[in-house]
Amino acid sequence: MNHGPQRADEGLFDVDTQDEEPEDLGPTGRPLPDLPEPTPPPAGPKRAIIIALTNQKGGVGKTTTTINLGAALAETGRRILLVDFDPQGSLSVGLGVNPHTLDQSIYNLLLSREFSFDEIVLSTTVDRLDLLPANIDLSAAEVQLVSEVAREQTLKRVLDPIRDRYDIILIDCAPSLGLLTVNALTASDKVLIPLECEFFALRGVALLTDTIAKVTERLNNDLELLGILATMFDSRTLHSREVLERVLEAFGDKVFHTVIRRTVKFPETTVAGEPITTYAPSSPGATAYRMLAREVLARCHAG
Repeated sequence: MNHGPQRADEGLFDVDTQDEEPEDLGPTGRPLPDLPEPTPPPAGPKRAIIIALTNQKGGVGKTTTTINLGAALAETGRRILLVDFDPQGSLSVGLGVNPHTLDQSIYNLLLSREFSFDEIVLSTTVDRLDLLPANIDLSAAEVQLVSEVAREQTLKRVLDPIRDRYDIILIDCAPSLGLLTVNALTASDKVLIPLECEFFALRGVALLTDTIAKVTERLNNDLELLGILATMFDSRTLHSREVLERVLEAFGDKVFHTVIRRTVKFPETTVAGEPITTYAPSSPGATAYRMLAREVLARCHAG
């Protein structure tokens, strides 16, 4: 699939193809899957699929992916909860919330029984998309949880009672492999790893997959790797193409067909405080996220 030349600022995420690729091959060099148009979820009781987006390296597109994947999934008629689990509060900022003005945040749910989920959760400008916000208070939680019984399961105790309200819950993890991230992995069914197409980012994946394996073995036997999402991809550079090839060699079919291109659109959507799917709904970036949403639903058998 070849979209032809695109301006660098056309979209936050562009489905990138190399000019020399045949029509039936996607940006990863593999045949594109035939993904059906997502249908609304069936009526009846819900039990949310919980997906942690994690990578201990910062700046790889975790928050951007959480916001825009969540918005694209909400467009399919599903109720989505985004959980900001990073003390920097970038997810909250990206949805138009000022973390510094929050009276309560997910920190209060983790460490106090005085607050209910409904007192903390926020609606967003996107239909069917809710947010559990965070701010710098969350950084204290990592220290305070050390003395708690079953400290790795604190987030799970927060999310389990509200799983029947949502179809999918996405957790934006902090760029670390500390106790907060272990909490997110313990609470989740699946892990999505955004991976920058850069050599040093690739080196860190072994440590991340080792942590996931330990959590699976000791704390959450049901945890599965949903997939690897290649981000910050620039098809013009040999380095980017080589890293993508190595990711495909290492992870094979676990690598999503959707590839995230490097672009300058991200600052605009952050300032606007909304996802690319509403900021520029017909842009290549919005299209890419909708394709990623289809892939996620297909892999979760929830399409």
